[in-house]
Amino acid sequence: MADPDLRILVADDHPLVRGALKQALQGIASEGGITEAGAFDDVSKILAEADQDLVLLDLTMPGVQGFSGLIYLRAQHPATPVIVVSGNEDRAIIRRCIEFGASGFIPKSVDVETMRTAIRAVLEGGSWTPPDVDLSTPADKETSELVRRLGSLTPQQVRVLMMLSEGLLNKQIAYELGVSEATVKAHVSAILQKLGVESRTQAVIAASKIAAGQWQAAPGQAQPA
Repeated sequence: MADPDLRILVADDHPLVRGALKQALQGIASEGGITEAGAFDDVSKILAEADQDLVLLDLTMPGVQGFSGLIYLRAQHPATPVIVVSGNEDRAIIRRCIEFGASGFIPKSVDVETMRTAIRAVLEGGSWTPPDVDLSTPADKETSELVRRLGSLTPQQVRVLMMLSEGLLNKQIAYELGVSEATVKAHVSAILQKLGVESRTQAVIAASKIAAGQWQAAPGQAQPA
């Protein structure tokens, strides 16, 4: 029987995918406990208004690039488990989602019953990834360095980095976040220091590599040890 108290947020910009995920949630959560979001700003607003027991998150939706949405959610709402639901089945991407704090990874190609199994596993406090994905070997040094650097960003700094990647100016970011330009400049300075880069451009390049699941030091910077 569906648990009437469960609150689950389905975040994907494609209505058909949201529909499939809602179908998978039948028998797990009541229809009234399921909330949908088609853009990351909506995800943030919903989580700010009410705690959720689980978030099903697409990696690519309006307002986020690559792992940035996942990183933001883990920083801002660390008690809320996140399952990444993605059409990208690259094993390196799946592994990095788990390293960035996802409790599970569901490929969009799997059937509804497999989705249901994965969701139940995470709601019971466990994790789930496709059976053929080996997560037992330790992460490489570059990935560990990437996780450490990004994990040091505050939720607000993650949002600023996301907006820098979209080409927004300090004035525009300040308006969107409801803060002063001086505050945005302070965030940008902190981001540059934490990512080990020297300019906004290098930070954006780093963010684009993050989105592609890659990490290299910016030109003139030392490679991670």
